[in-house]
Amino acid sequence: MIQTLGCQMNVHDSERIAGSLDAAGYVPAADGSDPDLVVFNTCAVRENADNKLYGHLSFLAPTKKSRPEMQIAIGGCLAQKDQGTILKKAPYVDVVFGTHNVGSLPTLLERARIEKSAQIEIKEALEHFPSTLPSRRHSAFSAWVSISVGCNNTCTFCIVPALRGREKDRPADDILNEVRALVDDGVNEITLLGQNVNAYGVDFGDRSAFAKLLRECGKVDGLERVRFMSPHPRDFTDDVIAAMAETPNVMPHLHMPLQSGSDRILQSMRRSYRTDRYRGIIEKVRSAMPHSTITTDIIVGFPGESEADFQETMDICSDLRFLAAYTFQYSKRPGTPAAEMPDQIAPEVVAERYTRLHEHLNGLSQSVNQEVVDTVAEVLVTDMESGRASGKSRDFRLVHLQPTEQMRPGDIAEVKITNAKPHFVFADGVPINVRRTRGGDAFEARKKEAESTGVMLGIPTLKSVPKK
Repeated sequence: MIQTLGCQMNVHDSERIAGSLDAAGYVPAADGSDPDLVVFNTCAVRENADNKLYGHLSFLAPTKKSRPEMQIAIGGCLAQKDQGTILKKAPYVDVVFGTHNVGSLPTLLERARIEKSAQIEIKEALEHFPSTLPSRRHSAFSAWVSISVGCNNTCTFCIVPALRGREKDRPADDILNEVRALVDDGVNEITLLGQNVNAYGVDFGDRSAFAKLLRECGKVDGLERVRFMSPHPRDFTDDVIAAMAETPNVMPHLHMPLQSGSDRILQSMRRSYRTDRYRGIIEKVRSAMPHSTITTDIIVGFPGESEADFQETMDICSDLRFLAAYTFQYSKRPGTPAAEMPDQIAPEVVAERYTRLHEHLNGLSQSVNQEVVDTVAEVLVTDMESGRASGKSRDFRLVHLQPTEQMRPGDIAEVKITNAKPHFVFADGVPINVRRTRGGDAFEARKKEAESTGVMLGIPTLKSVPKK
């Protein structure tokens, strides 16, 4: 079983880890059974990830003692950062591997088993683009596609460039070939993935490469939705906005990290843009796509943040009316410039500001969602449980809707929005229309295979590990 702790890049890597294990002959543990292998794929961006990992390892210690043949592997950014520390804190771990060699896990596990000693292998350079490795996708109809790895930015709070390295771009032909193969396999939604997707092309000197890639995705027959994570305001160009507006299958949704509404704090973060630049991007996007939605990232309590700085963040949120914001309390990460800055904010102050921002954003999200009540939305159904179906609209709102007999995850439902909450909207009536898709066919085929083989779908979580 695999436990993913971290961002969308970690989720993508976990699907490749699962695929590599499948190719090596491993079989996913049945739900409720005792797994012979537990893999943690980790993030290092915030301290919470450290705490989660070491908490899970402590939880597994008695199991490992009673079943020494069970193997434990730690991969990802935290493994890369703490490669020496992990075995000191948890000497019963069998394998530690980095972000650049996720495909090496089966070999390292075998070596640990034969040599009866822990194996540590942290590659300093990328062996393979994650998307070129075998995969066990969590979804039958939705997929991540890696277009670049690493990051050339120097944000003072972020440890990712030190762990994943400088940006390395994947050839466009390789990306498009993968997209076509995924669509042939039943996928109707893809997410282009990179640490800074709109910088794509820097490796080969083409600043228009990302806009061109979006337009080429629009030509792939059968691909219904395209989105991307995550861009950076510094590199976001007008040709990308035009490509989004003019390519029918690109979703009218933009995730654009803000981090702070204070120019002084943005400078201290070394974010290389200011709020006027950010506001200008959002204005251009909304002008080109009036019904688009915007989501963002915000850090609360960065070193030196005053109450006035924080209020500027509150104000820009009010002005720009984000659909949602992923909010984080600043986390001091060893090895980053921000960790050494003076004027670190007291935890109780950070917590109070975080609560205020969270409440403020909930009110804004409720208001933004209220705007679509009584309108019609096209929903890609993703879940059907407990008499309720859920999915995402084209503008990336979470929609709860009534299921029908012919509806399957992966299908497209046309519904009328009847009610709004801060984090989702309701469509309480019978869907106007349900369109069965190849994505729904792919889900149904996978479900039948799982029922016949007894192998569960997707990537299991730590809940599968029984308490001892």
